[in-house]
Amino acid sequence: GLVANMAGRSKVPEKVLGLVDAMPVSMHPMSQLSAAVLALQEESVMAREYAAGTTKAMYWDHCYEDTLTLLARLPEVAARIYRRTFKDGTFIPSKSGELDMAANYAHMMGFDDPAFQDLMRLYLTIHSDHEGGNVSAHTIKLVGSALSDPYLAFSAGLNGLAGPLHGLANQEVLRWILNVKKELGGKPATVENLTEFCWATLKSGKVIPGYGHAVLRKTDPRYTCQREFALKNLPDDEMFKLVSTLYEVVPKVLLEQGKVKNPWPNVDAHSGVLLQYYGLTEENYYTVLFGVSRAIGPLASLIWDRALGLPLERPKSITSGWIKNHFEKE
Repeated sequence: GLVANMAGRSKVPEKVLGLVDAMPVSMHPMSQLSAAVLALQEESVMAREYAAGTTKAMYWDHCYEDTLTLLARLPEVAARIYRRTFKDGTFIPSKSGELDMAANYAHMMGFDDPAFQDLMRLYLTIHSDHEGGNVSAHTIKLVGSALSDPYLAFSAGLNGLAGPLHGLANQEVLRWILNVKKELGGKPATVENLTEFCWATLKSGKVIPGYGHAVLRKTDPRYTCQREFALKNLPDDEMFKLVSTLYEVVPKVLLEQGKVKNPWPNVDAHSGVLLQYYGLTEENYYTVLFGVSRAIGPLASLIWDRALGLPLERPKSITSGWIKNHFEKE
């Protein structure tokens, strides 16, 4: 079955682990992950078979093999980066084949609470992909269109995900929420004082992070399922209560301001608080979690791109003369 198949692929080559261990711990975890994925690329089936003269009809199969192996090995690589960067380099052996992907990832990071394992299952599912226009998903598709193998394409996508406007959003939300808590000075969060704080944030020229989405025009369902998880597992947590009250307040404030098309919370408005509750407090690592999850969706799509024979992406370019002539005709 698939579980046994993935377990058989999951052992990371020692030389790749050695490369990870050779990187400075001061290096950002996302940079470490991107470099490690490139090191894994040496065993790419797609690269090997293309060099050997494979046919177009087999591209999808080679990408499928690479994708399964990459997905199987990502948790150990990502967990090693976490342990060496934040836990003095003490590593926890994999239980691939005994535990599912998310639970094993949590275990190798040092979290064996069944509730946290459930959170990881939820997290890896809801961050895996949405529409293909986001930076990381589209980068993987674009680079893959050059027949770059899944390792090369995914590493490129990780570099896009590391950008502050894409993968760092949940960290910015968490910092804002912690700042709200600090400004309250021990007072309980109420609709009144949070409304005042939100207006102060907007009038200072800043945005309220975690609200709005480029595509959605309603509450992000990925926010909703995290809220349901919190209601079941940490209903009395102070930070969760603060997030819940903000859910009551922020959309009304943004609607009254009248500058946004979507005043509703997105996936990033909740995830940081859940991770903090279970003790995963190293904010610089959160984008790595996102990266492990994001591999699932775009790499599956990449297999389809090769199966459908989609061409190399090349955006059309125009000259300044074309622009002038176009608008003169208008």
